[in-house]
Amino acid sequence: MTGYEQGRGFLHKISAKLALNAAKYAGLIFRTQNVTDPKLPLGQESDYPNQYAPDLLFRIPRSESREAFGDGDLRFHGCDIWNAWELTWLGNGGRPSIATAEFRFPAASPFLIESKSLKLYLGSFAMSSFDGQTEVRNAIAKDLSACAGADVGVALDFDGAAADFDGQCIDKLAIDCSATEIDASLLEANVDDIVTESLHTHLLRSLCPVTNQPDSGSLQITYTGPRIKPESLLRYVVSFREHNDFHEACVEQVFVDLKEHCSPSKLSVYARYQRRGGIDINPFRSDFEDSPRNLRLWRQ
Repeated sequence: MTGYEQGRGFLHKISAKLALNAAKYAGLIFRTQNVTDPKLPLGQESDYPNQYAPDLLFRIPRSESREAFGDGDLRFHGCDIWNAWELTWLGNGGRPSIATAEFRFPAASPFLIESKSLKLYLGSFAMSSFDGQTEVRNAIAKDLSACAGADVGVALDFDGAAADFDGQCIDKLAIDCSATEIDASLLEANVDDIVTESLHTHLLRSLCPVTNQPDSGSLQITYTGPRIKPESLLRYVVSFREHNDFHEACVEQVFVDLKEHCSPSKLSVYARYQRRGGIDINPFRSDFEDSPRNLRLWRQ
């Protein structure tokens, strides 16, 4: 069975999950917007409410960025790991409490949450009273799950120890880069050399589709299949430098392009982006692994 044929099975599974999630949360009302909506919080001047306010959350349909792939190209599962480093609320007697928080949004959720709205939402806990971490965690899990249209995993005070990606770092390869837009034709693989390996780079950069501000991150490719030529992979990653899209969509684009041009039988793509507003976003897509370790890289 080819990697493409294996992937079509995941298309069926993810489509089924989308339908179930949509039905489960159909009665809940959240503001749903696209990236061109003038009311989108990102890029706008905002008030910073400090009383618990779930209605601050905005959501964006994942389907907007996936339309370019076509039904036959959605061949992955995975999650988006968001880490929040500045969560605070009032405990007993008005005494402030602090925590770090990890959120895991399933790739099968119909919606992603607009990042600034999440920042504003978390900020609304600052002067609100809660009876301990469990109540805070339960409130966040309920609100994020309703907004995303799927069950979101929430953990407070996760292990945020710094680490690094496994495998070969390709950043010091001597290459020339000339592409000014994404060019999947740069990818090359040796069909006569089948390997299992991991390659990573810290040179990932893309642009926010709303504000045009740069987003910098690191990218790990883990695969089994024809050996990917590291120089070609690095040139391809560099071609994202002026590409406007959300973190999640960039990772899905990398997954689809590697499947098409390098034909791995197994593939995982994991990006770790730097923080904005105290939150980092780390999408993971795979056709053979369930969920990644939430490791913090040296720049995070």
